[in-house]
Amino acid sequence: MPTDFGISELRSKLDDWRSTWKIMTPEGADAEERSRTKLPAKDKPDNAGYDLSLLIQNLVIPRLIADRQEPGYRLEEQNLSPEETLISSRMITADDVEEFSLLSTTSDARELLDFVDKCLANGSSVDSIYVDLLAPTARRLGEYWESDERDFVDVTMGLWRIQEILRELTLRIPPPAIAGFGQRSALFSTMPGEQHSFGTLMIAECFYRAGWDADILIEPSQSELIGKFANRHYDLVGLTVSLDCPKATLSGLVSAIRSVSNNPETRIMMGGRVINDAPNLIEECGADATASDAPAAVKLADALVPLKADMFESLL
Repeated sequence: MPTDFGISELRSKLDDWRSTWKIMTPEGADAEERSRTKLPAKDKPDNAGYDLSLLIQNLVIPRLIADRQEPGYRLEEQNLSPEETLISSRMITADDVEEFSLLSTTSDARELLDFVDKCLANGSSVDSIYVDLLAPTARRLGEYWESDERDFVDVTMGLWRIQEILRELTLRIPPPAIAGFGQRSALFSTMPGEQHSFGTLMIAECFYRAGWDADILIEPSQSELIGKFANRHYDLVGLTVSLDCPKATLSGLVSAIRSVSNNPETRIMMGGRVINDAPNLIEECGADATASDAPAAVKLADALVPLKADMFESLL
């Protein structure tokens, strides 16, 4: 399973920006510069592209560089606790999510890893970190932006940092040995044209930890997404629908996937804000299922695509 979670693509974009723009140092991105590059009001989209570029150039990129280049900064130095050594158990609370969300906008990834390490030491599983901490934090960051509690730069940096945490947890705490590991394959993708990728990354990781061979597509074109099914056998596809789109668009995509898939039994699951708000869209657009969260999605997918050994046992 790919483990870069789209970070390599973002780094490539940053390299392009660095080669064409004059990048300010973090010290240069002060209050005056924030004022000059402030995003326009949300009802003035005509200038958004220009101002957004200035924000990325003068504030986001310098902060990312500072996060990466600070002396002694190595995520790998964090000693995350293995699940086998956990003794006590404490559920992750709403207060934890709020604290972690605020921390993601003001601190570097090391402090976030310290927070995660404490959760693990208190008995939280890795799956719980994904579902009960990281996913709600991503939603909370979106709420910060919608309510103007935090600016674009803070929210962008927060999302970057929690994505780094997801990646480091994957690298440091491998999935447990599971019978039939890798026997079933799945492709998880954002909807063509969407940029909200964190939920897709996280659910793919949950499936991988549950024994699935999981591939990820981030910001694909429709032709790129559909083309994946012509070249590889997938038992399942999971689509994240975060932005409103016509029912006909969803139906057309489902129909196109089924028509080109070299596996006629491919199951199609959908999730994300739009589907959660209108679960009836699943039946209307011809998909197979949806689930409220990642653990429920894994359980449902296990039933939709049982392991071969389980299928044989059902025949006895």
